[in-house]
Amino acid sequence: MKAKLLVFPAVLLMASAVWGQSNQMQAPPQAEERIQREVRHQLLLLPYLTVFDNLAYKVEGYTVTLMGQVTNPTLKSDAENVVKHIEGVEKVDNQIEVLPTSPMDDGLRRRVFAAIYGYPSLERYAMPVIKPIRIIVKNGHVTLEGVVDSEADKNTAGIRANGVPGIFSVNNNVQVQKQ
Repeated sequence: MKAKLLVFPAVLLMASAVWGQSNQMQAPPQAEERIQREVRHQLLLLPYLTVFDNLAYKVEGYTVTLMGQVTNPTLKSDAENVVKHIEGVEKVDNQIEVLPTSPMDDGLRRRVFAAIYGYPSLERYAMPVIKPIRIIVKNGHVTLEGVVDSEADKNTAGIRANGVPGIFSVNNNVQVQKQ
């Protein structure tokens, strides 16, 4: 009888320890929202972030997952470092892809930029410092990311990018901002 009594408290203690660990990973909604706002703010302040980089993130509890593509390898480590120092962040999973260096891709980036941001109906998007249409070029394939005001602007950006000579494909992932 005594052996059974000793086993039960030990099992209860282990179950409470496991429950306590899984409970620690859950952040209150207010803390998660604050972390999301701070991560966005810190990523936008990165000095080497350009229109040719795409940074995305996901916050789950106290863990931040960084995603996207960058042209500069230091931007990947800079993004991880600024997010690590945000209050409440316990873990950073850095899945950012560093795009290969290529003179051909660099030329395509410049030509796609001119084709999109130089077009009269899209010129207003060239005004902000952080451009809303991100241009990602990898091995001659272009992906457009970001947010625009209308479906017509999204389609125009895709058509303009498709018209640049030397591009193998265009994937238009631009989202239309809901009013």
